[in-house]
Amino acid sequence: MESIMKNIAKDEILSLPGQIDYLPGQIASKTLAQNDHHSLTLFAFEKGEEISTHESGGDAMVIALDGKGQITIDGKEHHLSVGETIIMPAKVPHAVYAEERFKMLLLVLFPEEA
Repeated sequence: MESIMKNIAKDEILSLPGQIDYLPGQIASKTLAQNDHHSLTLFAFEKGEEISTHESGGDAMVIALDGKGQITIDGKEHHLSVGETIIMPAKVPHAVYAEERFKMLLLVLFPEEA
């Protein structure tokens, strides 16, 4: 059976923030798993970088791994620090902004089609 997880070592202890590097003036991303039902991605934002307002078809969980980020959900700002988590509900406008260098793990769960 082929592994669902990719781009990450298996059967060893890892530091998630250490699995992705900051890139000057950019947002770096590293997909760890993705299919029709879920997406698991690491992100590293340089200070001031952002993902503009958009919507997702699934519920999204952001877990802060390094630095500080601002998560805006339906116009309300939330400030996330290391170890904190927030859920961005499906089909609700949201955005991510790096108040300082910011690393996060994003898990999106998509509903099954009826």
